[in-house]
Amino acid sequence: MSNSKLLNKKDLIVYFLVAGTGVIIQLVCSSLFQSWFTITYEASITPAYFISLIVGFILTKLFAFNARKTSQTRREMVKYLIVATFSGGVTWFFATYSYKISNHYFEIFHYLIPFSKKLINVNQLTCHLIGNGFSFMSNYTLHKTFTFKDTGFYDRLKRTIL
Repeated sequence: MSNSKLLNKKDLIVYFLVAGTGVIIQLVCSSLFQSWFTITYEASITPAYFISLIVGFILTKLFAFNARKTSQTRREMVKYLIVATFSGGVTWFFATYSYKISNHYFEIFHYLIPFSKKLINVNQLTCHLIGNGFSFMSNYTLHKTFTFKDTGFYDRLKRTIL
Protein backbone atom coordinates (compact mmCIF):
# COMPACT_ATOMS: atom_id res chain seq x y z
CA MET A 1 0.00 0.00 0.00
CA SER A 2 1.39 3.37 -0.97
CA ASN A 3 0.13 5.15 2.11
CA SER A 4 -1.33 3.64 5.26
CA LYS A 5 -3.57 6.66 5.90
CA LEU A 6 -7.20 5.53 5.47
CA LEU A 7 -8.38 8.54 3.49
CA ASN A 8 -5.39 8.81 1.17
CA LYS A 9 -6.55 11.18 -1.60
CA LYS A 10 -4.92 9.23 -4.45
CA ASP A 11 -6.32 5.87 -3.30
CA LEU A 12 -9.79 7.38 -2.79
CA ILE A 13 -9.91 8.95 -6.27
CA VAL A 14 -8.61 5.84 -8.04
CA TYR A 15 -10.95 3.59 -6.05
CA PHE A 16 -13.88 5.90 -6.88
CA LEU A 17 -13.13 5.52 -10.60
CA VAL A 18 -12.76 1.74 -10.27
CA ALA A 19 -15.96 1.50 -8.24
CA GLY A 20 -17.73 3.72 -10.77
CA THR A 21 -16.89 1.21 -13.48
CA GLY A 22 -18.36 -1.52 -11.29
CA VAL A 23 -21.53 0.52 -10.73
CA ILE A 24 -22.01 0.98 -14.48
CA ILE A 25 -21.57 -2.77 -15.01
CA GLN A 26 -24.03 -3.44 -12.19
CA LEU A 27 -26.67 -1.09 -13.57
CA VAL A 28 -26.41 -2.48 -17.09
CA CYS A 29 -26.49 -6.11 -15.90
CA SER A 30 -29.40 -5.44 -13.55
CA SER A 31 -31.38 -3.83 -16.36
CA LEU A 32 -30.56 -6.66 -18.77
CA PHE A 33 -31.55 -9.33 -16.22
CA GLN A 34 -34.88 -7.62 -15.68
CA SER A 35 -35.51 -7.45 -19.43
CA TRP A 36 -34.20 -10.87 -20.46
CA PHE A 37 -35.45 -12.98 -17.55
CA THR A 38 -38.44 -10.89 -16.49
CA ILE A 39 -37.32 -10.88 -12.87
CA THR A 40 -38.05 -8.20 -10.31
CA TYR A 41 -35.79 -5.27 -9.59
CA GLU A 42 -34.92 -6.73 -6.18
CA ALA A 43 -33.98 -10.10 -7.69
CA SER A 44 -31.72 -8.49 -10.31
CA ILE A 45 -29.47 -6.68 -7.81
CA THR A 46 -27.53 -9.67 -6.46
CA PRO A 47 -26.46 -11.38 -9.71
CA ALA A 48 -25.54 -8.01 -11.24
CA TYR A 49 -23.46 -7.19 -8.16
CA PHE A 50 -21.51 -10.44 -8.36
CA ILE A 51 -20.76 -9.96 -12.07
CA SER A 52 -19.40 -6.50 -11.33
CA LEU A 53 -17.26 -7.80 -8.46
CA ILE A 54 -15.16 -9.91 -10.85
CA VAL A 55 -14.30 -6.85 -12.92
CA GLY A 56 -13.94 -4.87 -9.69
CA PHE A 57 -11.33 -7.22 -8.27
CA ILE A 58 -9.20 -7.05 -11.38
CA LEU A 59 -9.39 -3.26 -11.60
CA THR A 60 -8.84 -2.80 -7.86
CA LYS A 61 -5.85 -5.12 -7.90
CA LEU A 62 -4.33 -3.32 -10.88
CA PHE A 63 -5.07 0.30 -10.09
CA ALA A 64 -6.20 0.92 -6.50
CA PHE A 65 -4.21 0.61 -3.26
CA ASN A 66 -0.93 -0.04 -5.09
CA ALA A 67 -1.53 -3.82 -4.96
CA ARG A 68 -0.53 -4.61 -8.57
CA LYS A 69 2.87 -6.03 -7.71
CA THR A 70 1.98 -8.04 -4.63
CA SER A 71 2.35 -11.80 -4.84
CA GLN A 72 -0.71 -12.29 -2.64
CA THR A 73 -3.40 -12.55 -5.35
CA ARG A 74 -5.01 -15.73 -3.98
CA ARG A 75 -5.26 -14.34 -0.45
CA GLU A 76 -6.54 -11.01 -1.82
CA MET A 77 -9.19 -12.84 -3.86
CA VAL A 78 -10.49 -14.67 -0.77
CA LYS A 79 -10.54 -11.50 1.30
CA TYR A 80 -12.06 -9.53 -1.60
CA LEU A 81 -14.87 -12.08 -1.89
CA ILE A 82 -15.59 -11.83 1.85
CA VAL A 83 -15.74 -8.03 1.70
CA ALA A 84 -17.71 -8.05 -1.56
CA THR A 85 -20.27 -10.48 -0.14
CA PHE A 86 -20.79 -8.22 2.87
CA SER A 87 -20.98 -5.13 0.68
CA GLY A 88 -23.36 -6.91 -1.71
CA GLY A 89 -25.71 -7.26 1.24
CA VAL A 90 -25.24 -3.57 2.00
CA THR A 91 -26.06 -2.70 -1.63
CA TRP A 92 -29.12 -4.95 -1.71
CA PHE A 93 -30.43 -3.74 1.67
CA PHE A 94 -30.17 -0.01 0.97
CA ALA A 95 -31.30 -0.29 -2.67
CA THR A 96 -34.29 -2.48 -1.84
CA TYR A 97 -35.50 -0.55 1.19
CA SER A 98 -34.98 2.89 -0.34
CA TYR A 99 -36.98 1.62 -3.35
CA LYS A 100 -39.81 0.48 -1.09
CA ILE A 101 -39.79 3.88 0.61
CA SER A 102 -39.71 5.71 -2.73
CA ASN A 103 -42.67 3.67 -4.00
CA HIS A 104 -44.62 4.57 -0.88
CA TYR A 105 -43.92 8.31 -0.90
CA PHE A 106 -43.19 9.20 -4.53
CA GLU A 107 -44.75 8.61 -7.91
CA ILE A 108 -42.76 6.23 -10.11
CA PHE A 109 -40.96 8.21 -12.79
CA HIS A 110 -39.86 6.69 -16.10
CA TYR A 111 -37.47 8.05 -18.69
CA LEU A 112 -37.27 6.84 -22.29
CA ILE A 113 -33.67 6.68 -23.54
CA PRO A 114 -33.53 8.77 -26.74
CA PHE A 115 -33.46 6.76 -29.98
CA SER A 116 -34.30 3.51 -28.18
CA LYS A 117 -37.19 1.56 -26.75
CA LYS A 118 -35.61 1.24 -23.28
CA LEU A 119 -37.71 2.78 -20.55
CA ILE A 120 -35.72 3.52 -17.40
CA ASN A 121 -37.39 3.45 -13.99
CA VAL A 122 -35.71 6.49 -12.44
CA ASN A 123 -36.80 5.46 -8.94
CA GLN A 124 -34.98 2.13 -9.31
CA LEU A 125 -31.91 3.80 -10.76
CA THR A 126 -31.78 6.34 -7.92
CA CYS A 127 -32.27 3.67 -5.25
CA HIS A 128 -29.62 1.46 -6.82
CA LEU A 129 -27.20 4.40 -6.66
CA ILE A 130 -28.12 4.93 -2.99
CA GLY A 131 -27.31 1.28 -2.28
CA ASN A 132 -24.05 1.62 -4.19
CA GLY A 133 -23.13 4.72 -2.22
CA PHE A 134 -23.39 2.86 1.07
CA SER A 135 -21.55 -0.10 -0.45
CA PHE A 136 -18.78 2.20 -1.69
CA MET A 137 -18.11 3.41 1.83
CA SER A 138 -17.90 -0.09 3.30
CA ASN A 139 -15.92 -1.45 0.33
CA TYR A 140 -13.31 1.29 0.36
CA THR A 141 -12.69 1.03 4.08
CA LEU A 142 -12.58 -2.77 4.18
CA HIS A 143 -10.48 -3.19 1.04
CA LYS A 144 -7.97 -0.61 2.23
CA THR A 145 -7.68 -1.97 5.78
CA PHE A 146 -8.30 -5.69 5.17
CA THR A 147 -8.26 -7.02 1.59
CA PHE A 148 -5.08 -5.45 0.28
CA LYS A 149 -3.24 -5.40 3.58
CA ASP A 150 -1.50 -8.33 5.23
CA THR A 151 -3.57 -8.87 8.37
CA GLY A 152 -2.84 -12.53 9.02
CA PHE A 153 -6.54 -13.34 8.51
CA TYR A 154 -5.99 -15.42 5.37
CA ASP A 155 -3.35 -17.60 7.03
CA ARG A 156 -5.60 -18.20 10.06
CA LEU A 157 -8.56 -19.02 7.77
CA LYS A 158 -6.44 -21.43 5.73
CA ARG A 159 -5.21 -23.22 8.87
CA THR A 160 -8.78 -23.51 10.14
CA ILE A 161 -10.13 -24.94 6.87
CA LEU A 162 -7.24 -27.22 6.00
